[in-house]
Amino acid sequence: MEKKKLNWGILGTGWIAHEMGEALNAVNGEIYAVCDTTLEGAQKYAEEFQVTKAYGSADEMIADPKVDIVYIATPHNLHYQFLLQSVKSGKHVFCEKSITVNSSQLEECVKIAEEKGLVICDGMTLLHMPLYKLLKEKIAEGAIGDVKMVQVNFGSCKEYDVKNRFFSKELAGGALLDIGVYATSFARYFMKSKPSVVLTTANYFETGVDETSGILLKNPDGEMAVMALTMRAKQPKRGVVAGEKGFIEIYDYPRAAKATITYTETGKTEVIEAGESEKALQYEVADMQNYVWNHGGKENLTIIRDVMETLTTIRNQWGMVYPFE
Repeated sequence: MEKKKLNWGILGTGWIAHEMGEALNAVNGEIYAVCDTTLEGAQKYAEEFQVTKAYGSADEMIADPKVDIVYIATPHNLHYQFLLQSVKSGKHVFCEKSITVNSSQLEECVKIAEEKGLVICDGMTLLHMPLYKLLKEKIAEGAIGDVKMVQVNFGSCKEYDVKNRFFSKELAGGALLDIGVYATSFARYFMKSKPSVVLTTANYFETGVDETSGILLKNPDGEMAVMALTMRAKQPKRGVVAGEKGFIEIYDYPRAAKATITYTETGKTEVIEAGESEKALQYEVADMQNYVWNHGGKENLTIIRDVMETLTTIRNQWGMVYPFE
């Protein structure tokens, strides 16, 4: 049976929406609709990416009966309202990370999506990269033995600018939701189950958002993860998955196409390569469309929900609340 052509509607026209526009045209062959805060902005994007329909109103685009999937590329603080509106309107949703700002928002949307048979997914690239799927298979085959520890760093030295969205509480800024979601997703992906113990401490930027943090996770299977996040100091994007027989090391892990396995007993190393970093968003598009066609994506949604619950627990321990929550 021929698969139904899926019509994507893009909410937002920033830099990530431009990357996704290229990916959608490469994989899907076309983009059906785009919406910006102004009709002129939407029309400019539509001309650049040959989009069929341009909207200056999110309400209009989401209400368009021809839109199958809404792609949300707005700032974090707007994700929830558009995600909720989209699933209520019967649309599948692919949303940039972090998918919402807290777990209660996400769970409300998931409940409606499940009732309507809709797919919700987020733009966490590593969940869609071929390398990670291959590494998961190697771990399942016992290549490094039982996983004991995950270590993951992410340091992004943002330019000092109190007006930038990264430092704005009103826009759900801070390291945790911007880069910490990658680290937490990496950790959860390689852990058998959701962390049940969360220990953390943070330093704060002058605007009140988290600037630097250390996070320790432990799940009921006895696996632990240690995460280090910084937003005003550079760190390598490095992830390590350590087991009884060896460890996997991945650099630039959000869109990684290469990993090195070191085997403990012999010291021998093995380089694993799969996929292409430049095609990260194409893999996202392909996975999302397959989820819609095959009613899939449940395993990834479990990880997404666990990550959001963990991020919410971390912020609760910090006592950090965004003004709009």
